[in-house]
Amino acid sequence: MITFMQAFLQELEHERIGTRKMLALVPADKATFKPHEKSMALKDLATHIADLPSWISLALVQDELDFATSPYNPPNCANAEELLAYFDKNYQEAHANLSTYDDSVLEQIWTLKNGDIIYMQANKLQTIRHSFCQLVHHRAQLGVYLRLLNIPIPGVYGPSADESGM
Repeated sequence: MITFMQAFLQELEHERIGTRKMLALVPADKATFKPHEKSMALKDLATHIADLPSWISLALVQDELDFATSPYNPPNCANAEELLAYFDKNYQEAHANLSTYDDSVLEQIWTLKNGDIIYMQANKLQTIRHSFCQLVHHRAQLGVYLRLLNIPIPGVYGPSADESGM
């Protein structure tokens, strides 16, 4: 039987492939595009997606992220190449950390907070699962943005309607 860390490594690699396909399509000239006034701008959404593997590392190497003492300031990725480079860096760090730690760390509690306000508190296993879910969720949002911009969508879990000629 494989360990959780081995399963996470397999999942990380699988999600890396589809995520890179999507990030490679983000047009720099549509950085401020929003499908709705309450939506994130395309550039912000894509940067968040590229950043999400770093949350796996955060969950493993730290016991908390406190925005009051460590503000969230992702880099300013100006184009798809910079998004991919940022994603690849975060992927490599997450891969290295998943390869280093063993399952015993997964029972420890991890907290996301801003000073005294707690946003999330869960064990590290749940936190890593949450990071993967966030990656998939926001990547799907990115697919909607790209569709609305008439950019053909690549298949992630099989052929897309664009690839299969539907």
